[in-house]
Amino acid sequence: MGFSTVDIIIILLYMVVSTTLGAWIGRKQKSTDDYFLGGRRIPWGAVLFSIVATETSVLTFISVPAISYLGTMTFLQMTLGYMLGRIVIAVVMLPVYFRSELKTAYHYLGERFGPSMRRLASCVFMGTRLLADGVRLFAAAIPLTIILKSSTLFSAFADGQLYAVSIVFIGLLTIIYTYIGGIRSVIWMDVVQMAIYVGGAFFAAIFILIRLPDGMETVFQSAASDNKFRWFDLGASLTLKEFIQQPYTFCTALFAGALFSLASHGTDQIIVQRLLSCKNLTAARKAICWSGVAVFLQFLLFLVIGVMLFAYYQGAALEDLGLTRADGIFPKFIVEELPVGISGLIVAALFAAAMSTLSSSLSSLSSATVLDIYIPLSGEGKTDAQLLKISKWVTLIWGVALVGVALAFIQFTGTVIEVALGVASYTYGGLLGSFFLGLLSKRVRERDGIIGFACALLGMVVVTQRVNLAWPLYTFIGATITIGVGLFSSRFNFPSQDEKENA
Repeated sequence: MGFSTVDIIIILLYMVVSTTLGAWIGRKQKSTDDYFLGGRRIPWGAVLFSIVATETSVLTFISVPAISYLGTMTFLQMTLGYMLGRIVIAVVMLPVYFRSELKTAYHYLGERFGPSMRRLASCVFMGTRLLADGVRLFAAAIPLTIILKSSTLFSAFADGQLYAVSIVFIGLLTIIYTYIGGIRSVIWMDVVQMAIYVGGAFFAAIFILIRLPDGMETVFQSAASDNKFRWFDLGASLTLKEFIQQPYTFCTALFAGALFSLASHGTDQIIVQRLLSCKNLTAARKAICWSGVAVFLQFLLFLVIGVMLFAYYQGAALEDLGLTRADGIFPKFIVEELPVGISGLIVAALFAAAMSTLSSSLSSLSSATVLDIYIPLSGEGKTDAQLLKISKWVTLIWGVALVGVALAFIQFTGTVIEVALGVASYTYGGLLGSFFLGLLSKRVRERDGIIGFACALLGMVVVTQRVNLAWPLYTFIGATITIGVGLFSSRFNFPSQDEKENA
């Protein structure tokens, strides 16, 4: 069937309308509190869907079906850990954030340890988010590149050039409404965009079943020989070396997935910013816990789509499908197999997912830069209007940086969801360990926290280069190093004069 002019018009119309709507929603900004926290008046239901849209986004849309197409559904075990981690966040971490009316995830570290620790953690977050969401922006360019490549207008262009055009186009439109509207635009557009891309995924699944001879029965028959619907894997038959290298065995997925969720949703500003925009602790707890259920259902949907595609293409190898990367399987089906108009709607849904994550990243990076770095160092005397103007310029700068990182990933080959999650795992352990280090011991000071955090970052460089380990375990190792080194360093502290007087 292929892509038509009608499909292209639908996509362009959607992206222009969504950009305009996003800018209109958040047009009335008066302060950084409005721009970064929505005045702390965002309904928890909107925050819930915004969390889900942000963490799954385009990677879920194109990479998760590729995982089950090439393997099984054992990735689903990871979501059980994600749900467990969210419960711990609601019970342990959110009360700390709301008790002091903090504005960023790293504000707590500044109050507990000192300003240097706050700045260090915030800068590490910025580097991690820049790399991880640069990968996500690149992933969003994959289907657009396939579309452009199928058009005679762009047939003379190389793949790399088409990727570059796609990345700049998506990035520019998202930067516009995030720059104007702040977190209010981001959250409400996340709600709209999640409805669009989940709806598009459901339609694609239904269409696959219609095209198969016996519908779901064909899927079950095709999947049976490779046990595609297997979701539980205890890993009992693996050796210890194999066990720690396999990311989707049950124990690893549950334990490491919970720790990863603790870090990604409890210490990452991109999620914490949303939770702090809720009106109170109860609302934030509802948002974080119910988001776990929604994520489980969403991962289930996209894994099943991968198995359906396996039946549709009769288990064909990537080379036989004319693909060089597994992430192209679902976009290939959308572009080549769906009817005119429907392809455009579903690709628009995919761009909705991409724009939700990119806008979230821009807002969180800007908020961390302004609230954790700029204001404490040189912004105390600025008016609300001045700080708001600076915040918007910082958003623009981060947008350019994210586009640049995405362009750098054009030469990469592989499944991008694991790259994005793996990049975050390198630093999440240090951030999570620093938070719990402050809770576990009152003896630990800023110096101890910084030493522990720095050792964790250095340790992860060694681990990732020298040890063949499943990426979900990176968070555990980083957190363990931070806490262990920090507690050890605190043993050499001498009591201050105030501590002597209070003793």
